Amino acid sequence: MLTTHHLRPAIAIGLIGAAALSGCGTADSGGASHHSRRNVAHSAGGQPTFSHPLRIRNSMFPLRPGMEFVYSGRIVEGGKSTTHSVRFTVTDLSKVVDGVRTAVAWDRDFQAGELTEQELAFFAEDDKGNVWNFGEYPEEFEDGKFTGAPDTWIKDTAGAYGGRHMLARPAVGAQYREGLVPTIKFNDMSKVTATGRKTCVPTGCYRGVLLVTEWSPNDSAGGTQLKYYAPGVGLVRVGAHGGDSREYLTLAAVRHLDSAGIAAVRKAVLAMERRAYRISAVYRQTRPAVRR
Repeated sequence: MLTTHHLRPAIAIGLIGAAALSGCGTADSGGASHHSRRNVAHSAGGQPTFSHPLRIRNSMFPLRPGMEFVYSGRIVEGGKSTTHSVRFTVTDLSKVVDGVRTAVAWDRDFQAGELTEQELAFFAEDDKGNVWNFGEYPEEFEDGKFTGAPDTWIKDTAGAYGGRHMLARPAVGAQYREGLVPTIKFNDMSKVTATGRKTCVPTGCYRGVLLVTEWSPNDSAGGTQLKYYAPGVGLVRVGAHGGDSREYLTLAAVRHLDSAGIAAVRKAVLAMERRAYRISAVYRQTRPAVRR
């Protein structure tokens, strides 16, 4: 459950548009943002429909309100290893983005115990079972102080496209785009590398694991990220190959928040959103999040 440009959730984490590659060697192309829906229909052989977009039951990426995933590991950069943890929480809020009601997830990233980034990410599942990314509001922190959210993007706003986060039927060789936002040079690609794997992490051993390789064509020094998804759970392991900064995480805990915990998360997320409306012209083009 980590978002792609820093770990893109299995979740966060944080992506719907014409710019998605749907199958092995098959690309969906996109034009200007105000034509995105027409382009999806043209390139994918039919526009995605979202009859129950908040019902995210994709086996490899299930999102239910109150689910919280805790990941622990390290970041290796410049020969230095730093402890790293991520907490991904599915809220009971929803937000309409480009006409689709999306589920709101809260993704927090800690290095050496200090919050360095927290993000709101928006997801929806189409009628075929594909999970899509609709946007992200990532706040950055330094020495415990908020420094801004320059990489905010919302699908079909300011030239931003999204893409698939998880395929309904992942097959080895399938390649697809998770997001394309030229204004912030965000362009994440994914490829299904293996299926039927086994991996063991602190929460247990999992079979039938899906391995997805992620990379950014815009970042030649970024290397690749390896994400392992377990059926019925979601993201359980993150690895890296090459790159100037490498992240390694394993699923350390899965929690189901009670009503008080969900309420506390909701309060924190709505506070983030109020700040987003103050500082981000892109975010101000969206309608406020509401309880489901």
